[in-house]
Amino acid sequence: MSTNKIVLGTIAGIAAGAIAGILFAPEKGSTTRKQILDKGSDYGKKLKSKLGDSIGSISNKIENAKNKAEGIVDQGKAKFEEIKSETKKATSNIKNDGVSDFKQSRT
Repeated sequence: MSTNKIVLGTIAGIAAGAIAGILFAPEKGSTTRKQILDKGSDYGKKLKSKLGDSIGSISNKIENAKNKAEGIVDQGKAKFEEIKSETKKATSNIKNDGVSDFKQSRT
C-alpha cells in the first residue's frame, strides 16, 4: 500500500471519528473534545510510526541497490583490467612476431 493512501486514509479516519464523536457524544463538550484530541494524538503517533517504518524500508532498499550497483561496477572494472592486460599481451606478441619475421626475412 502506498504511503499517500495510508496518509489520506488516516486523515479521513481522524476526521470521520471527530465528526461522529461530536454528533453522538453522550458527554459534555469539553470531555468529548479532550477525547477527540487524545484519539487524534494516538492516530498521529501511529501514523508517524508507520511512516518511520516505511522510510526505514525504503532506506534499506536504496542501500541494497547501491551495494549491488557498486558490485557491478567493481566487476566491470575487473573485466576491463583483464581485457586491457590481454590486449597488451596480444599487442606485444604481434610486435615480437613482426620483429622476428622481419629479422628472418633479412637473413
